[in-house]
Amino acid sequence: MSASTKLSTAVKALSYLASVSPMPKNSADISDVTGINASKLRKLLSLLVKSNIVESEKGTNGGFKLKKKSKQISLQEIYCAIEDRKAFHLDVNKSKGSGLNKNQKLNNYFLDLFNDIQINIENEMEKISLKNIIDKINSK
Repeated sequence: MSASTKLSTAVKALSYLASVSPMPKNSADISDVTGINASKLRKLLSLLVKSNIVESEKGTNGGFKLKKKSKQISLQEIYCAIEDRKAFHLDVNKSKGSGLNKNQKLNNYFLDLFNDIQINIENEMEKISLKNIIDKINSK
């Protein structure tokens, strides 16, 4: 599953959990409402549990529920919980040949540029809460 798909899938599941809070819902219930594959949901939800965004309750009436209020969960926090790489990743290959110094300078330029962009992305994602997303969707 690509990064953007994982993020949107996680946000859909969390939005549903926010709408039924504080009642726990199992992956089959969440799948029925969101249309997301239950197996993929369980994988994502287990990552969200490890990051203390969601909690899991065992038993007949158990399932998943938000561990915090939706306004306390940032998009950046969700992303970091489900991804092991940065949102804006640059893979610069080591150059070979006579233009090594110039190529290395160009690589360093792009690494610095993309690092700055990454910081901006993270700062913007930190400002967006799950509640912000839910409110925007509900207002359309």
